[in-house]
Amino acid sequence: MMFLPIMIFFLVFKYYPMTGLVIAFKKYSFIKGIWGSPWAGLSSFKLIFSNDQMTDIIWNTLLLSGLSIVIGFPVPIILALLLNEVRKMAFKRMVQTFVYLPHFLNWVIVGGIVITMFSQNTGTINHVIDRLFGTTIPFLYKESTWIGIYIGSGIWKDAGWGAIIYLAALTSIDQSLYEAASIDGANKWQQMLRITLPGILPTIIIMLILKIGHLMEVGFDQVYVLQNDAVSQVSEVISTFMYKIGVQQANFSLATAMGLFESLVGLVLVVLANRIARQFGQGLW
Repeated sequence: MMFLPIMIFFLVFKYYPMTGLVIAFKKYSFIKGIWGSPWAGLSSFKLIFSNDQMTDIIWNTLLLSGLSIVIGFPVPIILALLLNEVRKMAFKRMVQTFVYLPHFLNWVIVGGIVITMFSQNTGTINHVIDRLFGTTIPFLYKESTWIGIYIGSGIWKDAGWGAIIYLAALTSIDQSLYEAASIDGANKWQQMLRITLPGILPTIIIMLILKIGHLMEVGFDQVYVLQNDAVSQVSEVISTFMYKIGVQQANFSLATAMGLFESLVGLVLVVLANRIARQFGQGLW
């Protein structure tokens, strides 16, 4: 009985809406509705993979998401390890508050902060550079620097929140292990390598598997707020493409097909990552 409301919620708001995926195989019309629209078979999928632009969009999605995982995934772990070593609780709570706060800010606000800092004409950083070197740098209009800003802003916003999970995992490690290691002469670095990291390794693997499952999903809000025409070659990703063709052009069949393809790739990646993790004695299932 206690689980019934949760089950109803998932059935109504998670599983039942999945029936709408049939739009990907139809020539959807508002007037005829989902079930009244004529079947189109795999025409939407053929259009996706025959479009040269789609190759670039998929590559951009993999590039931005892959870099976010490779560069951003270790940051919450490192942050949690650093916070775990802080002994003054007042200072620890203050630092935690500051690093958690960006998570609660909307990407519109974060994007405004980023643009305010890196704008070529009015940005704070370029103002300092202009004073020192007499020139400005178009951070938001060069592909390489735009990618760096994208990755950095994502880390700044979510690293503190992600560290909560690892801090919780750290509390489960038996403190007597550290005492025994200290008696044996192990320093802090050796204790971290031999005790701390192995202790939270199952949590790290689970979080990595979940991250890999979202490899094809680059957050729409962050990209849409930060992108501009000058960097469209690297900033156009699947989520923004689906928005433009699905909402702005009302081509719901093509957008749904793209979303289904994205979800299937994510499912395959999760299964493969879990199978690899099980070879090392870990895994989500």
